[in-house]
Amino acid sequence: QVQLVESGGGLVQPGGSLRLSCAASGSIFRIYGMGWYRQAPGRQREVVAIIARGGSTNYAESVKGRFTISRDNALNTVYLQMNSLEPEDAAVYFCNAGVQSTPVANIRGYWGQGTQVTVSS
Repeated sequence: QVQLVESGGGLVQPGGSLRLSCAASGSIFRIYGMGWYRQAPGRQREVVAIIARGGSTNYAESVKGRFTISRDNALNTVYLQMNSLEPEDAAVYFCNAGVQSTPVANIRGYWGQGTQVTVSS
């Protein structure tokens, strides 16, 4: 089994910054793509940013230039630096990882439990 644990959420004023972290643990041989998603009340979960094992990234248009995703493969951790936060960024943020548990296992997707980000003055 694999566990993903997010941290770093909280309350921030508009224009402020937060840094989210997501650490994977458990039966891990290799982690492939990792990403951050968010879900606001009454809305579907949407992708925020994704990062490949080699470091290539993709962002939702709404966060380009404000958010930066990064990862540390040695620590099995993915980060999301969020700057210039807007009220529209408020949501529960989830991390996702594609994990291969053994050299011959299939890649399986795992989700964290989510961390709340609130943007309000």
